[in-house]
Amino acid sequence: MQAQLIPFIISGDARAQAAFYIEAVGGEIHALSTFGDAPGTPESSKDKVMHLSMTLAGGNTLIMSDAFQDAEPSANMGLSLSFDDEEAARTAYRNLSAGGVEKYPFALQPWGNFYYGELVDRFGMTWQLVKQG
Repeated sequence: MQAQLIPFIISGDARAQAAFYIEAVGGEIHALSTFGDAPGTPESSKDKVMHLSMTLAGGNTLIMSDAFQDAEPSANMGLSLSFDDEEAARTAYRNLSAGGVEKYPFALQPWGNFYYGELVDRFGMTWQLVKQG
């Protein structure tokens, strides 16, 4: 059996979060539907994102939807990007950390021949960025 794992983020504002990620690391939205597309949706929820599918940073798939209640970020889950190019990784780190919190600066690590940085973006998502040395 073969399967593909695709992260699914329940967001407080899926449109804004997706736009931020596209601006930060490049990508595009491939599909977006709202709860207004479903019959019987209350007027107050019609603009909420039911399904947003996108690719980021060279083809990584990510799926999002809006939460109906406050979306609390989880410290138990994060996203990791591995880069071939150090400058691209530094740029992504800088862009993703804008308005967020830098946990570990992107730097060459003493425990191995690779660069690593960790941040929490403005939406509460933890990111780990890696570039092999």
